[in-house]
Amino acid sequence: MIRDNQKVLNWIHVILDGIVVAISYLFAWFIKFKVIGVDADAGELVGILPRETYFSVLYYMVPLYLMLYYFCDLYMSKRYSSSRREIFNIVKANTLGIGLFMASLYFVHIGDISRTMIAIFYISTNVLEIFFRQMVRKVLRDIRKKGYNVKYILLIGYSRACEKYIDRLTENPQWGYVVCGILDDRIPAGTVYRGVKVLGRIDNIHVILPENKLDEIGISLALEDYDRLEELVNICEKSGVHTKFIPDYNSVIPSQAYIEDLTGLAVINIRHVPLTNTVNIIIKRLMDIVGSIVCIILFSPIMLVSALMIKFTDGGKVIFKQERVGLHNHPFWMYKFRSMREQSEEDEKKGWTRKGDPRVTTIGAFLRKTSLDELPQLFNVLKGDMSLVGPRPERPQFVEQFKETIPRYMIKHQVRPGITGWAQVNGYRGDTSIRRRIECDLYYIENWTLTMDIKILIMTVFKGFVNKNAY
Repeated sequence: MIRDNQKVLNWIHVILDGIVVAISYLFAWFIKFKVIGVDADAGELVGILPRETYFSVLYYMVPLYLMLYYFCDLYMSKRYSSSRREIFNIVKANTLGIGLFMASLYFVHIGDISRTMIAIFYISTNVLEIFFRQMVRKVLRDIRKKGYNVKYILLIGYSRACEKYIDRLTENPQWGYVVCGILDDRIPAGTVYRGVKVLGRIDNIHVILPENKLDEIGISLALEDYDRLEELVNICEKSGVHTKFIPDYNSVIPSQAYIEDLTGLAVINIRHVPLTNTVNIIIKRLMDIVGSIVCIILFSPIMLVSALMIKFTDGGKVIFKQERVGLHNHPFWMYKFRSMREQSEEDEKKGWTRKGDPRVTTIGAFLRKTSLDELPQLFNVLKGDMSLVGPRPERPQFVEQFKETIPRYMIKHQVRPGITGWAQVNGYRGDTSIRRRIECDLYYIENWTLTMDIKILIMTVFKGFVNKNAY
């Protein structure tokens, strides 16, 4: 079974990491002293350390980096860990390593080690470690897709969470998980969900556990069975099999729950929104101000041409403004290039634009298809009504409708609405599923980072402008 080999695999990984660190260090020394060389005119020959001194540092560097890799969670399972998170942890560990190394040089009064070599070492360690770990990740995932290096898991309790868990594992064979079956008191034995069978009642766990053929147990009880949770956890942990809890309230608790520790009492916050942090708010607002000014200057010729085309082909107003709901449910006027024939306010409220809508002008159809009608919203961003990236704002009448029919819809108003967002770059624009759009918006709200905003903007440039669902 997998768990019998896991320790060996971990030790192999540690040894390979040590080799990568040593190779990076030796490579940096070689580049500095054999390729670049020493500049005698600059005085580098004075106090230069011998080769043996440089090489002896490895006895200190390798263990230091391995410990940092451990504390930065680089030896955790890669089955369904994020590649981006692993890269971040590598850079974090290597940055801490360089910082501790430089500090130690100060305390032992060694000032003659080449700073150029240290810089090369830092860069090469990051590059080689990221490359090596991505290769390991790819090899392991390819092996798991073929049915090797898999973990066998038994689920206790048939629930919505149980089905979602099976869905995720089935859709991601590279994670290497095989669900052996489900135990449940309410669902009859023999019931099958996506190839996974209900084996019998929960009490059968007393027969299955002694066989010792499981790698993990997942407790996925339905909410009405939670009175047995503590009992089952105790039974599973006595067996020594790794046990995980798959809660049946994921529709309420976010994917990355924010937990407060009140002197040993865990308190789970229902919603953690990074953009309620003052520093994050300031960073995002500065990015919006700078980004909107740059984009206004950059796209000003396109906006001018669009305005002239609207004026000369259809006459009437160039800019169309419409009330939308923004941050903290406050209404604001959102600007767009007018793409429809001028109409009364009552007609505007009738509904979304549909395919072949006669209200859309010829030039308007082009502007909507290419999203160029959205460009005036850069001024909304500059004003502070909107952000470059965020959930798309909706009209008040639809907000009133959706907040009653779509769970957690109003959470999107905890952040500024955006010109583009995670839903839009994933194809949920125009006449698409509101529920799927909200799921994407909630993911963005709960997992916001500045890097994520930059990623969405880049994705918008490459695939977000042309909207096949815009009519």
